[in-house]
Parts: sequence; structure tokens; C-alpha cells
Amino acid sequence: MKKCTNNMESLQFILQIMGGKWKLHILSTLYFGKKRFKELESEIDGISAKMLIKELKGLEAVGIVNRQTFNTVPITVEYSLTEEGLTMKPLLDQMNQWAAKFQDKINDKSSTK
Repeated sequence: MKKCTNNMESLQFILQIMGGKWKLHILSTLYFGKKRFKELESEIDGISAKMLIKELKGLEAVGIVNRQTFNTVPITVEYSLTEEGLTMKPLLDQMNQWAAKFQDKINDKSSTK
């Protein structure tokens, strides 16, 4: 029973960090390198600037995303994955592989009906 409880606590923690509609989109976009705020906003379909700011602040607060400000006119802000965020790359890769296989299975089942 202890192992199940620990497992559920870990899953709750993961959902706290990565859960929600937008965080995986943001992390997957930053997976490919640094992005300016406007780049993130344009690459993530449907997210509002207000929601993007909120989610980036949350990811920054837990240490997964780094925010770097440059003293330009106007001010330039770049976001990237921190060292801790970079450790999530294998997890994101595995999630993408799983999703592709599972989607193929679903597509195969629906095409045989």
C-alpha cells in the first residue's frame, strides 16, 4: 500500500508541475531552444498572452523555465529550459512516442469499423 501511495504522490506532483492545458505545449516548444515571448505566443495556437504569462511564471517558480531579460528598446525577454527542465527531454520524447503509437492504434481501430 505504501508503494501505491508514493506513486500517487509522485503523479500528483507531476500533474502539479506539468498539468493543465498549456504547460506541455510550452515545454515542448522550449524543448527546441530559447524563444522570445512573442515567438512562444505565436507557436502555441489558442493561448492568450495573459495565460502564457501565468503559465511561464509558474514554470519559472518551480525552476523548470528560465526567464532572461535583455536591456534593449523595447526590452527583450527570452525563455528557455533550465538544467532541471532539460532533464525532462527524455520524458517529453517518451510521451511523444507513446502518443504517436497510441494514436496509430486508435486510427487503425476506427478505420476497421
